Amino acid sequence: MDATGSAPANVMIRLSGVGKRYDDGTVAVQDLDLEVLEGEMVVLVGPSGCGKSTTLKMINRLIEPSTGTIEIDGRDVTTADPVELRRGIGYVIQQIGLFPHQKIITNVMTVPLLYGESKATARARATELLELVGLDPALHAERYPHQLSGGQRQRVGVARALAADPPVLLMDEPFGAVDPVVRVRLQEEFLRLQRDLGKTVVMVTHDIDEAVRMGHRVAVFAEGGRLAQYGTPAELLAHPADEFVADFVGSEKSLRRLSVVPLRREHLEPMDGVSAGQLGAAIDLDTSLEGALVHLLGSDKSMVGVREGVQFVGVLTPAGVHRALRASLAEQA
Repeated sequence: MDATGSAPANVMIRLSGVGKRYDDGTVAVQDLDLEVLEGEMVVLVGPSGCGKSTTLKMINRLIEPSTGTIEIDGRDVTTADPVELRRGIGYVIQQIGLFPHQKIITNVMTVPLLYGESKATARARATELLELVGLDPALHAERYPHQLSGGQRQRVGVARALAADPPVLLMDEPFGAVDPVVRVRLQEEFLRLQRDLGKTVVMVTHDIDEAVRMGHRVAVFAEGGRLAQYGTPAELLAHPADEFVADFVGSEKSLRRLSVVPLRREHLEPMDGVSAGQLGAAIDLDTSLEGALVHLLGSDKSMVGVREGVQFVGVLTPAGVHRALRASLAEQA
């Protein structure tokens, strides 16, 4: 049991002393120790050429490590059959990799069919997954990849990766090929999926804003394949481990903190004397400060109502956002 009296989460992925050196002497990853807990989303972030994609590909043995061990759910993956290993790990890439000559429904059915599922069972699973990622099977199942938008194709890629119900999902720049508006929508959709399904996810990005928004924990890689810092987004923003991390996080870290700090009751003003006409659209208590500020700025009201479940617990004003941010900074000091 942990300090809260609940059982600690299992380690789903463990990298111990993992390194990758190529024949020409190039070191892509050096002496990497990293643990990912069951149901956790970990984001690997850093500049180009720092080893984050190499690390991801070593987990499913698309690239073989030169040193160290990699375990998934306690099993050393270097002893596993690589084909069987990859069938049990969902993999989503920026280029999506759909089969262009196959219909969308057939693309999603691929892995269940490889596992010996009947066509009827595989089709039912694929239909369910298309709905899960926000695509109407009646509209999209019989189309071909070129008939879908980039964002829609990316959703199909996620559905296909989930088709075998893998415990682990690896994602390499999954939202990098779509425009910024679609990218944010896909991020929100995937965060919802991850909360609902509880998959263990390792994702690669070069975008620190995406890393802070998506990750329970973030691993910042430096050039030469060095792990510069590993921690929660709030820890990285408040206490960069070195000058490289501080520079990579950037001068906007106080604004980024808004996306990782949740509202609390002590940030709110009482409902007493507040009429419905004074309030903008209501938000939930677990909304981030960023989301709360967006609601405030998008409203012509001076405050928004905050609810927990169906019950209103207070109102948030701009002064409350400021208090919440100051409190967060003090806690991390």
